[in-house]
Amino acid sequence: MLRLIENLIEIMLNILIAFLLLSGTFFLVSSSIGVIRFSDVYARLHATTKAATLGISGLLIGVCLFMHVEHKTLSGQLLLAIVFVLLTAPVAAHMISKAAHQAGIKPVAKDKKVKFNKTIQKQKQYQK
Repeated sequence: MLRLIENLIEIMLNILIAFLLLSGTFFLVSSSIGVIRFSDVYARLHATTKAATLGISGLLIGVCLFMHVEHKTLSGQLLLAIVFVLLTAPVAAHMISKAAHQAGIKPVAKDKKVKFNKTIQKQKQYQK
């Protein structure tokens, strides 16, 4: 009976690890697509920060659990990487968006094509 419970716990942990790895991969792929598809700085920043933070955290937590289950080790480096990503990515995104706001870059209005073209031209001026 005890062996059956151990096997059930191991199966549940493997399912959790697979879920974390797959969801982390999904968030990273969606972040990459968001950077390509979104129109302005703020939307792209949102895509990279939110999705990439969730993606990298999911992958690192999945790897940390895998190392603990398979090799009976707890990696301090992985735990520090998780904390570092969760603390620094939102702060960096806030600083970038604050700099874009202070530079006068406005969010793109989806319903106004003229405003969209002006915003793109203004962003191209800042890139030069």
